[in-house]
Amino acid sequence: MMDAAALRAEAEVLARSLPGLNLKARAADAAHLGAAGRKRAGTGEQFWQYRHYADEDAAQRVDWRKSARGDELYVRETELETARTVLFWCDQTDAFNWTGQAGRITKADAARIAMLAAGLLLSKAGERIGVLGSGRPASFGRAAGERLAEDLKQSTNDSFPPPPKSQAIFVVASDFYDSIDIWRERLASLASKSKEGVLIAVSDPLEEEFPWKGRTRFSRPGAQLFRIFGRAETVRDEYLARFDQHFADLENLASSFGWQLVRHSTGNHLLTLGADLKAALETFGARL
Repeated sequence: MMDAAALRAEAEVLARSLPGLNLKARAADAAHLGAAGRKRAGTGEQFWQYRHYADEDAAQRVDWRKSARGDELYVRETELETARTVLFWCDQTDAFNWTGQAGRITKADAARIAMLAAGLLLSKAGERIGVLGSGRPASFGRAAGERLAEDLKQSTNDSFPPPPKSQAIFVVASDFYDSIDIWRERLASLASKSKEGVLIAVSDPLEEEFPWKGRTRFSRPGAQLFRIFGRAETVRDEYLARFDQHFADLENLASSFGWQLVRHSTGNHLLTLGADLKAALETFGARL
């Protein structure tokens, strides 16, 4: 399992290999993305213009420094911004922090690197990023990337986190090997909050191919249960059929929420996962 510094380094390499992540890709009428200015007054952090004080303005809106230069009262307006919030969550179970081969990246680290790379691109574009259930508000800028790397390592599995009070895009990573009913229950509250979400399902090649033969003991990392098969090859076809059906059901679940499903094998290059995640996120256009 990688530490936060290693994750950040790998994510920066991946982010440099991807073009800028643009959440307005399917919003042709959006002139800007993220916290970029909308060229009109509104809620934001950047100065837009001064205008004369009006009777309906609250006294605290007066810019007294500007007004002190003459006999008129002026109000300082900020430029309307349309920053989006993207919240990530990574499964921290032993089963997800696992690899089937020494030297191959764990499923969890593959997901973390891809999410962090996407987060760095989003933050650079002015979007707010954070980890669902971390207790820290989403933010943007260089510090946001550092916090994201830390919080992706510290997510808790005591219970699946509830949705935030504000609107967000959700990115949830796991191997999703629990039953579809369990995942439907976990994700329902998020889906009711937002029709914009991505499920990142990461598998190890051993799980996808089932290469075992002869007497084999199977167990799930972190669990006490195990099962021994005298001839493992006799259950391969049934296993692969159930494996494929499970992910077909997961894709249907994501579709029922209006979400995207991204699948990845740790036997493939991380650039593939990064590009697929980027494309999935770009299906969510900027709200005006």
